[in-house]
Amino acid sequence: MTDRYALTGARIFDGEQWHERTALVVADGIVEGTMAADSPSDARRVPLDGGMLVPGFIDLQVNGGGGVLLNEQPTAEGIRTICETFYQFGTTALLPTLISDTPEVTGSAIQAGIETAQRGVPGFLGLHLEGPHLCLARKGAHDPRLIRPMQEADLRRLIDARAKLPNLLTTVAPETVTPQQIAALAEAGIVVSIGHSDASYTIASAAAAAGASMVTHLFNAQSQLGNREPGVVGAALDSGTLWAGLIADGIHVHDVAIGIALRAKRGPGRIFLVTDAMSLTGSPQQSFTLNGRLIHRADGALRLADGTLAGADLTMIDAVAHMHRAIGLPLEEALRMAALYPAQAMGIAGRQGHLRRGALASMVHISDDLRVRATWIAGREVFHAQ
Repeated sequence: MTDRYALTGARIFDGEQWHERTALVVADGIVEGTMAADSPSDARRVPLDGGMLVPGFIDLQVNGGGGVLLNEQPTAEGIRTICETFYQFGTTALLPTLISDTPEVTGSAIQAGIETAQRGVPGFLGLHLEGPHLCLARKGAHDPRLIRPMQEADLRRLIDARAKLPNLLTTVAPETVTPQQIAALAEAGIVVSIGHSDASYTIASAAAAAGASMVTHLFNAQSQLGNREPGVVGAALDSGTLWAGLIADGIHVHDVAIGIALRAKRGPGRIFLVTDAMSLTGSPQQSFTLNGRLIHRADGALRLADGTLAGADLTMIDAVAHMHRAIGLPLEEALRMAALYPAQAMGIAGRQGHLRRGALASMVHISDDLRVRATWIAGREVFHAQ
């Protein structure tokens, strides 16, 4: 029997435009379309008390949440906890992210991702392997002892993993990974992102030509835009083929730099939001361990003992609010940065990142002051604020 219902009482943003006095009709987890709120229908009515119904957020960089860090708990249960933690923040699809680690831990994380996909855990989009094939000069919080060049066995492991996962994203430094390796990864359906890199504009552009299509956390842990050397940041803004993640917490990137980047970015690739969240998100804990090093939570940031930023204390709804309130973006554009643009960057925008006909009914009910009231994944409510 078809489960068909109509959500009424909220303004609807479908990813492109707003709909007023309209109901969103969902049938068996798929968006059927919109209709006038007072139209006769056999769909079960689900009233919403004002606010906005918007596409579910898609986060391509989530290191942990709910007290679980993927590096420390690379299991299917660990991934489930991470996914479930972010329902309350409006995230309906995410890539659990493994920071540079040993081959053994990487193998465990890949196997856990495969098991999670087989179990059909709501919100699991695939994996993001951030490293270990990075640049030591731009290591950030990655353990330098674990950073190493890509070998043939590493390449084969990634390609084999992609065949068993719904999606796979990997961050590499193009000065340590060859264009031929990048091309092989891209040809296998892996999304290759440039990050933790001190590469020149020329090298970064060559990586894009070889098949890299993304830049990891724009401005952070990468060569900056200079007057004679544009670096990775310059390549990210200048290349229309590169999409770029952004940590919009007011700490990782200055608001002025964000505004300049948004005005400078050449399309069709766009800048999208990521959280780079760690295990403390959705948890009362104030510290955690990464590769044996203690990271503390203070003043909205996560830092190693030497002050190095180590991930972010951020949620997608807070990133949206920051882009709208601090940067001054129209709300609909901030929402696109959290849903449509990451979906396009991953090549999944046919069914995700919007609420047009035929899309998965993965959506968020938010209040006018940008608080998450309820979250649905593929038509099923997974969170409801008390």
